[in-house]
Amino acid sequence: MSEPKTLMVNDVKYVREYSINTANDSGPKDIRIVVLQRGWVVVGEYRSENGQVFVENASVIRRWGTTEGIGELAKKGRLPNTVLDKCNGTVQVNDLAVVLTVKCEAAKW
Repeated sequence: MSEPKTLMVNDVKYVREYSINTANDSGPKDIRIVVLQRGWVVVGEYRSENGQVFVENASVIRRWGTTEGIGELAKKGRLPNTVLDKCNGTVQVNDLAVVLTVKCEAAKW
């Protein structure tokens, strides 16, 4: 069951901080490639909270399209032969399902 994004208390609506669209923030995003159990590899805006990992604006990396491996993707971003499948939302997993993360050059993604 997912957590509610809002809560009403005494006719005042409170919104969870992570559910607010921060697309206009000037701060850098924490873009990471996240390798999950069972071979799934996703890329997006990384956040870890209360034993859960969230990858927002996520895409599954179907084909890396690199000659130098995952580090090349992290450094250079999407390459001509890279194939990404948009997830249309946020990937959420238990942090125990994460095998590793690779911090990316955010401006390249």
